[in-house]
Amino acid sequence: MRKFNHTMISPGDFFLTISLLLLSFIVQADDDVKITADRPYLDVMHNGEEVRIERVQEISNRLTNSFAKTSRPCPPFCVHPMKLAPGIETVGEIELLDFLEIKVKDKSGVLVDARMPKWFEKGTIPGSVNIPFTVLSAGIENPHTKKIIQLLGAVEGEDGKWNFDNARELLLFCNGLWCDQSPRAIKNLTSIGYPEEKLFWYRGGMQAWQLLGLTTVAP
Repeated sequence: MRKFNHTMISPGDFFLTISLLLLSFIVQADDDVKITADRPYLDVMHNGEEVRIERVQEISNRLTNSFAKTSRPCPPFCVHPMKLAPGIETVGEIELLDFLEIKVKDKSGVLVDARMPKWFEKGTIPGSVNIPFTVLSAGIENPHTKKIIQLLGAVEGEDGKWNFDNARELLLFCNGLWCDQSPRAIKNLTSIGYPEEKLFWYRGGMQAWQLLGLTTVAP
Protein backbone atom coordinates (compact mmCIF):
# COMPACT_ATOMS: atom_id res chain seq x y z
CA MET A 1 0.00 0.00 0.00
CA ARG A 2 1.25 3.47 -0.94
CA LYS A 3 2.24 5.62 2.00
CA PHE A 4 1.71 9.38 2.19
CA ASN A 5 3.67 11.84 4.27
CA HIS A 6 1.40 14.38 5.95
CA THR A 7 2.76 17.80 6.87
CA MET A 8 0.79 19.45 9.62
CA ILE A 9 0.19 23.23 9.28
CA SER A 10 -0.91 25.14 12.34
CA PRO A 11 -3.86 27.54 12.04
CA GLY A 12 -1.48 30.44 12.66
CA ASP A 13 0.82 29.41 9.83
CA PHE A 14 -2.15 28.85 7.54
CA PHE A 15 -3.56 32.36 8.05
CA LEU A 16 -0.09 33.88 7.75
CA THR A 17 0.38 32.13 4.41
CA ILE A 18 -3.00 33.35 3.15
CA SER A 19 -2.22 36.89 4.30
CA LEU A 20 1.10 36.89 2.48
CA LEU A 21 -0.54 35.61 -0.69
CA LEU A 22 -3.21 38.32 -0.51
CA LEU A 23 -0.59 40.98 0.15
CA SER A 24 1.40 39.78 -2.85
CA PHE A 25 -1.73 39.97 -5.00
CA ILE A 26 -2.55 43.51 -3.82
CA VAL A 27 0.98 44.77 -4.42
CA GLN A 28 0.95 43.23 -7.89
CA ALA A 29 -2.43 44.81 -8.59
CA ASP A 30 -1.23 48.21 -7.38
CA ASP A 31 1.68 48.04 -9.79
CA ASP A 32 -0.72 47.28 -12.61
CA VAL A 33 -3.11 50.24 -12.48
CA LYS A 34 -2.74 51.42 -16.06
CA ILE A 35 -4.83 53.89 -18.02
CA THR A 36 -5.50 51.30 -20.72
CA ALA A 37 -4.04 47.85 -21.29
CA ASP A 38 -1.32 49.29 -23.53
CA ARG A 39 -0.95 52.77 -22.03
CA PRO A 40 0.33 52.96 -18.45
CA TYR A 41 0.90 56.74 -18.52
CA LEU A 42 1.39 59.79 -20.72
CA ASP A 43 4.09 62.44 -20.29
CA VAL A 44 2.99 65.97 -21.18
CA MET A 45 4.36 69.48 -20.79
CA HIS A 46 2.68 71.79 -18.27
CA ASN A 47 4.00 75.29 -17.59
CA GLY A 48 7.33 74.34 -19.13
CA GLU A 49 7.78 71.21 -17.04
CA GLU A 50 7.19 67.57 -17.92
CA VAL A 51 4.32 66.00 -15.98
CA ARG A 52 3.36 62.34 -16.02
CA ILE A 53 -0.36 61.61 -16.28
CA GLU A 54 -1.10 58.29 -14.63
CA ARG A 55 -3.64 56.71 -12.31
CA VAL A 56 -3.24 56.44 -8.55
CA GLN A 57 -1.56 53.10 -7.94
CA GLU A 58 -3.24 52.40 -4.61
CA ILE A 59 -6.37 50.39 -5.40
CA SER A 60 -8.01 51.33 -2.11
CA ASN A 61 -7.77 55.06 -2.91
CA ARG A 62 -10.98 57.05 -2.46
CA LEU A 63 -11.93 60.63 -3.25
CA THR A 64 -12.25 62.84 -0.18
CA ASN A 65 -12.59 66.26 -1.84
CA SER A 66 -15.67 68.04 -3.17
CA PHE A 67 -15.77 65.79 -6.24
CA ALA A 68 -16.87 62.90 -4.02
CA LYS A 69 -20.18 64.74 -3.69
CA THR A 70 -23.02 63.12 -5.65
CA SER A 71 -25.86 65.64 -5.40
CA ARG A 72 -26.06 69.33 -6.20
CA PRO A 73 -29.11 71.58 -6.57
CA CYS A 74 -30.50 71.82 -10.08
CA PRO A 75 -30.75 74.49 -11.28
CA PRO A 76 -28.04 75.59 -11.66
CA PHE A 77 -26.07 72.31 -11.46
CA CYS A 78 -28.10 70.23 -13.92
CA VAL A 79 -26.85 67.18 -15.83
CA HIS A 80 -25.96 67.99 -19.42
CA PRO A 81 -26.88 65.76 -22.36
CA MET A 82 -24.21 63.71 -24.11
CA LYS A 83 -24.55 65.84 -27.26
CA LEU A 84 -24.02 69.47 -26.32
CA ALA A 85 -24.78 70.99 -29.73
CA PRO A 86 -24.73 70.02 -33.43
CA GLY A 87 -21.18 69.76 -34.75
CA ILE A 88 -19.58 69.63 -31.27
CA GLU A 89 -17.92 66.28 -30.57
CA THR A 90 -18.12 64.92 -27.02
CA VAL A 91 -15.01 63.02 -25.91
CA GLY A 92 -13.81 60.85 -23.05
CA GLU A 93 -10.54 60.43 -21.23
CA ILE A 94 -8.76 58.38 -23.91
CA GLU A 95 -9.62 60.90 -26.60
CA LEU A 96 -8.42 63.70 -24.32
CA LEU A 97 -5.08 61.93 -23.85
CA ASP A 98 -4.79 61.46 -27.62
CA PHE A 99 -5.54 65.16 -28.06
CA LEU A 100 -2.71 66.02 -25.65
CA GLU A 101 -0.32 63.58 -27.30
CA ILE A 102 -1.03 64.73 -30.85
CA LYS A 103 -2.79 68.09 -31.13
CA VAL A 104 -1.33 69.89 -28.11
CA LYS A 105 2.13 68.51 -28.75
CA ASP A 106 2.25 69.78 -32.35
CA LYS A 107 0.57 73.06 -31.28
CA SER A 108 -2.46 72.56 -33.50
CA GLY A 109 -4.74 72.19 -30.47
CA VAL A 110 -5.28 73.63 -26.99
CA LEU A 111 -6.75 71.89 -23.95
CA VAL A 112 -8.89 74.56 -22.28
CA ASP A 113 -9.95 74.61 -18.65
CA ALA A 114 -12.98 76.88 -18.97
CA ARG A 115 -13.56 77.24 -15.23
CA MET A 116 -13.13 80.37 -13.17
CA PRO A 117 -9.57 80.86 -11.86
CA LYS A 118 -10.46 79.88 -8.27
CA TRP A 119 -11.37 76.38 -9.53
CA PHE A 120 -8.37 76.18 -11.84
CA GLU A 121 -6.01 77.03 -9.00
CA LYS A 122 -7.28 74.10 -6.92
CA GLY A 123 -6.08 71.65 -9.56
CA THR A 124 -6.42 70.97 -13.26
CA ILE A 125 -5.53 68.47 -15.98
CA PRO A 126 -1.84 68.62 -16.94
CA GLY A 127 -1.28 70.36 -20.26
CA SER A 128 -4.33 72.62 -19.99
CA VAL A 129 -4.57 76.41 -20.01
CA ASN A 130 -7.18 78.46 -18.19
CA ILE A 131 -9.53 80.53 -20.38
CA PRO A 132 -12.53 81.30 -18.11
CA PHE A 133 -15.87 81.14 -19.89
CA THR A 134 -16.69 84.68 -18.74
CA VAL A 135 -13.82 86.12 -20.80
CA LEU A 136 -15.49 84.95 -24.00
CA SER A 137 -18.96 86.17 -23.08
CA ALA A 138 -18.35 89.84 -23.91
CA GLY A 139 -18.44 89.30 -27.68
CA ILE A 140 -15.90 89.48 -30.47
CA GLU A 141 -15.48 93.27 -30.20
CA ASN A 142 -14.18 93.04 -26.64
CA PRO A 143 -10.39 93.65 -26.59
CA HIS A 144 -9.72 90.68 -24.31
CA THR A 145 -11.78 88.35 -26.50
CA LYS A 146 -10.02 89.63 -29.62
CA LYS A 147 -6.61 89.02 -28.08
CA ILE A 148 -7.50 85.44 -27.08
CA ILE A 149 -8.99 84.63 -30.48
CA GLN A 150 -5.88 85.97 -32.19
CA LEU A 151 -3.63 83.90 -29.92
CA LEU A 152 -5.68 80.86 -30.91
CA GLY A 153 -4.91 81.52 -34.57
CA ALA A 154 -7.89 83.49 -35.86
CA VAL A 155 -7.17 86.47 -38.15
CA GLU A 156 -9.23 89.62 -38.48
CA GLY A 157 -9.55 90.89 -42.04
CA GLU A 158 -9.59 94.49 -43.18
CA ASP A 159 -13.34 94.20 -43.59
CA GLY A 160 -13.70 93.27 -39.92
CA LYS A 161 -14.57 89.67 -40.65
CA TRP A 162 -12.68 86.89 -38.88
CA ASN A 163 -10.95 83.99 -40.60
CA PHE A 164 -10.71 80.81 -38.52
CA ASP A 165 -9.04 78.60 -41.14
CA ASN A 166 -5.82 78.39 -39.13
CA ALA A 167 -7.43 78.58 -35.70
CA ARG A 168 -6.41 75.83 -33.30
CA GLU A 169 -8.68 72.99 -32.30
CA LEU A 170 -9.97 73.41 -28.75
CA LEU A 171 -10.93 70.72 -26.25
CA LEU A 172 -12.82 72.27 -23.34
CA PHE A 173 -13.78 70.96 -19.91
CA CYS A 174 -14.96 72.15 -16.50
CA ASN A 175 -15.96 70.48 -13.21
CA GLY A 176 -18.16 67.68 -14.46
CA LEU A 177 -21.26 66.68 -16.39
CA TRP A 178 -23.30 68.90 -14.05
CA CYS A 179 -21.08 71.96 -14.65
CA ASP A 180 -22.20 74.73 -17.00
CA GLN A 181 -18.88 76.57 -17.44
CA SER A 182 -17.41 74.72 -20.45
CA PRO A 183 -20.82 74.44 -22.23
CA ARG A 184 -21.20 78.21 -21.90
CA ALA A 185 -17.65 78.74 -23.17
CA ILE A 186 -18.39 76.59 -26.22
CA LYS A 187 -21.61 78.48 -26.91
CA ASN A 188 -19.73 81.78 -26.58
CA LEU A 189 -17.10 80.55 -29.05
CA THR A 190 -19.62 79.43 -31.65
CA SER A 191 -21.52 82.71 -31.27
CA ILE A 192 -18.43 84.64 -32.40
CA GLY A 193 -17.88 82.33 -35.36
CA TYR A 194 -15.47 79.69 -34.06
CA PRO A 195 -16.02 76.58 -36.23
CA GLU A 196 -17.92 73.76 -34.54
CA GLU A 197 -15.63 71.15 -36.12
CA LYS A 198 -12.70 72.69 -34.24
CA LEU A 199 -14.40 72.38 -30.84
CA PHE A 200 -14.47 69.31 -28.58
CA TRP A 201 -16.07 68.81 -25.15
CA TYR A 202 -14.86 66.58 -22.32
CA ARG A 203 -18.21 66.09 -20.60
CA GLY A 204 -16.87 64.19 -17.57
CA GLY A 205 -14.64 67.07 -16.52
CA MET A 206 -12.64 67.13 -13.30
CA GLN A 207 -15.02 64.87 -11.40
CA ALA A 208 -14.71 61.98 -13.86
CA TRP A 209 -10.97 62.63 -14.24
CA GLN A 210 -10.41 62.34 -10.49
CA LEU A 211 -12.77 59.37 -10.10
CA LEU A 212 -10.37 57.49 -12.37
CA GLY A 213 -7.44 58.51 -10.18
CA LEU A 214 -5.76 60.48 -12.96
CA THR A 215 -3.05 63.04 -12.28
CA THR A 216 -3.94 66.65 -11.51
CA VAL A 217 -1.64 69.65 -11.05
CA ALA A 218 -2.00 72.92 -9.19
CA PRO A 219 -0.81 75.92 -11.24
